Amino acid sequence: MPECQNCSSFVTDAYARVFTPRGVENPRVCPECEDKIRDGSDVRQARSPRNNS
Repeated sequence: MPECQNCSSFVTDAYARVFTPRGVENPRVCPECEDKIRDGSDVRQARSPRNNS
């Protein structure tokens, strides 16, 4: 089962397939990681807050 490398939340196989490079099973961030984004090979705070409503 794929899981987020940042928060260890479960992600679907489809999400992992779309948001990870080939050869990597677990995404660096997921929809549960509020205000986090992928930046190159790192994860960082978003510069502007995201409204998940």
